Amino acid sequence: MKRAFLTTALVVLGTSAFANTKTDVLTNYADIAAAKFGDSLSTAQALQTAVAALIADPTEANLQAAKDAWLASRVPYQQTEVYRFGNAIVDDWEGKVNAWPLDEGLIDYVDASYGGATDENELAVLNIVANPTFTIGGTEVDATTITPELLAETLHEADGVEANVATGYHAIEFLLWGQDLNGHGAGAGARPATDFAAGEGCTGGNCDRRGQYLQAATDLLVSDLDWMTAQWAEGGAARAGVLADEDKGIVTILTGMGSLSYGEQAGERMRLGLMLNDPEEEHDCFSDNTHNSHFYDGQGIQNVYLGSYTRVDGTKISGASLSSLVAASDADLDAELTGKLATTMAALGALKAAADGGFAYDQMLEAGNEKGEALIMGGVNGLVDQTKSIERAVTALGLENVAFEGSDSLDDPSAVFE
Repeated sequence: MKRAFLTTALVVLGTSAFANTKTDVLTNYADIAAAKFGDSLSTAQALQTAVAALIADPTEANLQAAKDAWLASRVPYQQTEVYRFGNAIVDDWEGKVNAWPLDEGLIDYVDASYGGATDENELAVLNIVANPTFTIGGTEVDATTITPELLAETLHEADGVEANVATGYHAIEFLLWGQDLNGHGAGAGARPATDFAAGEGCTGGNCDRRGQYLQAATDLLVSDLDWMTAQWAEGGAARAGVLADEDKGIVTILTGMGSLSYGEQAGERMRLGLMLNDPEEEHDCFSDNTHNSHFYDGQGIQNVYLGSYTRVDGTKISGASLSSLVAASDADLDAELTGKLATTMAALGALKAAADGGFAYDQMLEAGNEKGEALIMGGVNGLVDQTKSIERAVTALGLENVAFEGSDSLDDPSAVFE
């Protein structure tokens, strides 16, 4: 969720002395994007297979296998988020696959504590799974068959409300885990496999439609990732766009790094939730996977700067890097930024290790939990600090007016509570 607008302008000072090097850097940047989105696609296809198995045979083992596949799919995808903000083609597309937070009552049944429709969202408890027909904006919708097209074209952000997230990773996450009703306690959602069972074994009602929704959302995710992977392949629009102008291409890399570091991750995804002490502000709130999402977002920033990426099969892509460009202009600054990126990853690694060890991110967010606050703020402080060096890299490379995404939680904390 954005609380500030990204505006990017470019002023190039003088003639580039590193034209060929910049082309190499941008080519490697595009190669890494193709690999990351390709890995996101292949892991989503594995999820698709697991979901089909769950629907065909809704056992707890098959539900766990689908959950495991979803978790695995997040690892490469989160590392692609550094391609947002600067690349318009990614920004225009991203809301379909990773929008959050969502009003899950739009999709399926929720606990009574969730509440009902609100002035901000009349569809907050629509429950598409339970209703084959309903009205949106005065128009009757036939949802007898839940298809990818219905989700994408009619239901996603229905009524113009961003919280009406009907597609993507988090809709699938909710359908697999269900609501996390543990508050600040440890534990994720606990949807039973019988929510997908046929006949008398069905729990939660409408099990056939729940499975239909899950399959449609997963198929749509695969289709969307397939499209984006093609955009970064040879001849793809995203690759062509970033290579069309060397200096604007370098601005694209820096904009993505700075905006994800500062406004999006440090601000909206970490600092804001801590200020509100709200577990609903977790990025992966149903699965309790937020610590991993934070870690791999940070790793995505680091590997774009260093020009390297380790694929899900263990192979490594490495080539010309933004680091080498900065070093050619200011070796001390390159060492500083490389060090700060490592410091941030150490902090995010400590947060991840604590959560993997049983100290849930929900618990870290609780008011008065000093250990949790220290872990989260370690990541926030590292991300903010590295952004300062990214800003210095802009100047070192002879660029001006590259604006990074902001967040009220960092820029105007009092506004968060207004």
